[in-house]
Order: sequence, then C-alpha cells, then structure tokens
Amino acid sequence: MLRRSLMAAAIAATTALPAIAQDAWPSRPITLMGGFPNGAGTDIYARRLAEPLSRVLGQPVVVDNRTGAGGNIGSDYVAKQRPDGYTFYFGTAGTHAINAALYRSLPFDVIRDFTPVVLLGDVPNVLIVSPEKRPNLRTCQDVLAAARARPQAVSYGSTGNGASTHLAGAQFAAAANLDVLHVPYRGQPGAMASLLAGDTDLFFNQSGAAMGPIRQGQVRPIFVLTRERLAALPDVPTVAEACGLPPMDTSTWYGILGPAGLPEPIVRRMNQEVNRIISTPEFREWLINNQAITPPVAPNTPEQFAQTLRADVARWAEVVRRSGAQVD
Repeated sequence: MLRRSLMAAAIAATTALPAIAQDAWPSRPITLMGGFPNGAGTDIYARRLAEPLSRVLGQPVVVDNRTGAGGNIGSDYVAKQRPDGYTFYFGTAGTHAINAALYRSLPFDVIRDFTPVVLLGDVPNVLIVSPEKRPNLRTCQDVLAAARARPQAVSYGSTGNGASTHLAGAQFAAAANLDVLHVPYRGQPGAMASLLAGDTDLFFNQSGAAMGPIRQGQVRPIFVLTRERLAALPDVPTVAEACGLPPMDTSTWYGILGPAGLPEPIVRRMNQEVNRIISTPEFREWLINNQAITPPVAPNTPEQFAQTLRADVARWAEVVRRSGAQVD
C-alpha cells in the first residue's frame, strides 16, 4: 500500500510539472527578436515597449536584431526556437505576409511555424526627400515632373527588395505611370544615409523611422500614402490630395509572434500585458503623435491577429504580383 501510494504521488508530481513551470512563467529573461537593424521602425518600437513590459513581467525583455533577407533571418531563428515563452519575434506585414509572396522558397512557413500573440498597430508610409540635396522637390507635382522629364533618372531608396518601403514606391510609380529607379539597401540606416547624401532622390519610408528626421528638419515630407492625413503630420497631404491620384494606402502592421505551439496561458498573458501597455494614454500618445502609428482596436486578441495575418498573406501576394517586385 505504501509503495502504491508513493508511486501515485510521484506520478501526480510529474504530471503537475508542466503546469507548475507554466504558471511560473517567466522565470528568466525574454528575448524580443527583430529582423531589421538598430534604428529601424521595428527596433524603435521594440525598445520603447521592452522597458514597461520588463516591469510588468518581472523579467528583463531584451531586444535583439538578427538582420538580413528582408527579416527572414530573424523569422527563421524564432521559428526554430522552443515554444517556451522566452523567444518572441517582432514581426511585420513584410516579414509575415509580403515575404511569403516575394520569396519562392522560405525555410519556414509564415502561418504554420508561428503563434500570433498580439497586434501592435498599423504603420503608414510617407514620401520624404532631402531639402538640402533636392531643394527643387517640394510637392508631388515637382516629383512627377522630374520623373517624367527623365525616365530612370529619379531614384528611390528602400530598406530592401520587397520591403514595404519598396512596394510603396512601386505602387506609387504604377499609379502615376512613372519609370523610376529602385535602389534597395539592407535596412533603414543605409537607405536614410543614401537619401541624406543625395545618392537617391526619394524614400517612401515607414512613419516610425521617418518622424525623427522630419522633426529635426533633415528631411521634407511630401505626402503620406494613406487615405486620410496623419495626426502626427496634419499639414502633410495624402497622396490623393497631393498628386491627384486615386486614394492609396500602403500601411503595414507590427505584431509580436512566438514559435508554433506556444502554450495558451503564455499567449494570453503576453497579449494581456502588451495590450495594457500600448493602451495607456502615454503610450498611445507616443504611437499616434510621435510615430504616426495607428494603435490596434480593442479587444485585439490573438485570434484577431491570426485572421489579419492570413488575410494579409493573400492581400500582399496580389500587390507583389502587380508590382513585379523580385528578390535579387
């Protein structure tokens, strides 16, 4: 009887181990992996979020970037990690929707190999130029006139082939019937440096990374590629207002994902804590007026994020097809 009792107790304790470990999450530092360089919009947001998230979780949230291949290197790394709640990915519509159509072969599946956790907001694009290097480009009509006068002479930089900064430019060029030169760089720093040096003429940049240089006067915003003006840039017209083109919206999203099989309690806890942080007045103010990012609408569940991801895979496949974007 004693032996049977001890065996039953041992089995019960063993069975309870996963639940105990899960309830104790997190018990060590968490990595929030990004796929783009320091200074990119994703990096700016991730670092702003990491500090309050560390406080509420009681463990450090460390931002780490593994760059290259349009975010695929970082995505692949996270997809292959244990689903234990200690590695998350700061993903985008680029890494998890555009790349699915842009690359013929990926070492991971953007749907099957990830667990959507929480949407972080919609990120618009804004056309910027260097007022020092291109003082003649002040309006959309200036851009259109310059591009039509000399086909392939006007260039636009991007953060990489197939990135939203590339596809925004490709969509604009197609809508305006322009023949402009695309010059891809490996991330935000290279594309911005090229613009400021005068090596490229235009940059259809994401708002989060563009707002700092805009406020510092380093770059001039020409128009936003959204259907309505942005609260952070109320004097900057939309592409329809500025160019006389049909309304256009090239906005993408930011979100946090984990490896496939992430336990439900961890998904719910992470979703809950992030939503609490980004819905505070202070954080919303930073998103809307500092980064020009539209916060997600409540309740912002993991299931809603999963639906957005699946819909965007189909949406961006069509955009990539129409744009003719290719990976070198």
